[in-house]
Amino acid sequence: MPEQKIMGENERKNYLEKIETVIQKGPFKDNWESLQQFEAPKWFHESKFGIFLHWGLYSVPAFNNEWYSRNMYIQGTEEFEHHVKTFGPQKEFGYKDFIPLFKAEAFNPKEWAQIIKGAGAKYVFPVAEHHDGFQMYKSSLSHFNAYEMGPERNLLGELKEACEEEDLCFCTSSHRAEHWFFMCHGKEFDSDIKEPLERGDFYWPSMEEPNHQELTSNPYPTREYLEDWLLRTCEIIDEYRPRLLYFDWWIQHEAFKPYLKKVAAYYYNRGAEWGSKVAICYKHDAFMFGTGIVDVERGKFAEVKPYVWQTDTSIAKNSWCYTDTLEYKTAKDIIYNLVDIISKNGNMLLNVGPKADGSFAEEDKKILEEIGSWLKVNGEAVYGSKIFRKSGEGPTKENEGQFTDNQSMVYTAKDMRFTVKGDSIYAFVLNYPENGEVTITSLAKSKDQNVPEFHGIIKEVSILGSEEVPEWTEDYEGLHVKTHTVHSNYPVVIRVKVA
Repeated sequence: MPEQKIMGENERKNYLEKIETVIQKGPFKDNWESLQQFEAPKWFHESKFGIFLHWGLYSVPAFNNEWYSRNMYIQGTEEFEHHVKTFGPQKEFGYKDFIPLFKAEAFNPKEWAQIIKGAGAKYVFPVAEHHDGFQMYKSSLSHFNAYEMGPERNLLGELKEACEEEDLCFCTSSHRAEHWFFMCHGKEFDSDIKEPLERGDFYWPSMEEPNHQELTSNPYPTREYLEDWLLRTCEIIDEYRPRLLYFDWWIQHEAFKPYLKKVAAYYYNRGAEWGSKVAICYKHDAFMFGTGIVDVERGKFAEVKPYVWQTDTSIAKNSWCYTDTLEYKTAKDIIYNLVDIISKNGNMLLNVGPKADGSFAEEDKKILEEIGSWLKVNGEAVYGSKIFRKSGEGPTKENEGQFTDNQSMVYTAKDMRFTVKGDSIYAFVLNYPENGEVTITSLAKSKDQNVPEFHGIIKEVSILGSEEVPEWTEDYEGLHVKTHTVHSNYPVVIRVKVA
């Protein structure tokens, strides 16, 4: 692949001026007041389920997790010891030396799109650039990208085309912000990360790792770095037109605030030009509330929210990228989580990590197929649904907050979650009882019509995916449903049609 021309100083300056022009001419300005005109796209709210994809150079060593590029330079870590033992000293074989080993020879974007669609997902979120600084797309800002090096293919562009052919909404994410410090520990000993480092170097800038709890910590990101981050992000927006853009952590640092406003205004104005509502997903209050979609990493809210939100989580408990030591969640646990999330006005973004060669691990495919099979039967209660007056009922309490979803939940036959659509209320019975007897207390006849729990007219009760017509009665204790042939290890959905 011939080397691509990289923007010179004048071209970079012109691009920055173009960004300002788009902001000034469009409906969104780079301030929080203007950005609060934002509304979450209807398609996102209706989609409910998407697939995240962590795939990059870190998939080559496939050891521990996707932070290999940082940890292999920290003396005393498992990654450091593994690297020396497996690949040799870091001064002789550094992280950059994984680039020619990343060949993606089995990457078939059409197959990926079919697997994702088969899982029941409606949108897809490949990582465009991770903390390691290797771009998975053709770029005019750095030579260190998959189009010029490694696979010598525009991986992001190919996947976008294949996914859109399958009617999947194409989105993408940038984790570039953390590259400010991500490779810094290689300067602490004799490795291939050496000063001077300048923009354009793969490891640049490798600054001292800050205190991540301090949002004003030093060393403070420089204007040069922040403008480079802005240009990289806007290049992704312009060249790949994602329907959603996701940012990982550390962009909440004070230094990024003016640039986040510019990116949001630029992106939302571009969306207006395209005639397509777009949105930014963010964590940690990086953006002002109401200017994007709140995201909770590996966790969720315990109660229903009046605003649309998302959780990003992974099919594995211990990594976002492929490794040979993945601890997988079960498809049932993932479905439980999905049901609970949508009952509270949320979406689930489920991550899968393909192998370095571009193939999916068999266990990943198996779990995705199981999820897809369940959604094929019960998707009516999921896609396009809205929240009920309450998210659910039952004795089991949910955990709230980040990094809380690795523990398997044990539900009872009384644990249910609700959605509504059209003329129907859907009750997801999380652990369907063997005797087929279910009571939905939230649909009990009201003794006091002035303060009703439920005061509607039930016309019909059915079970999604079953031909059996259930027996049902209603009284002051609840809606009683009885089946004889319904058995499942997954949540069973009772459809209650009302007048």
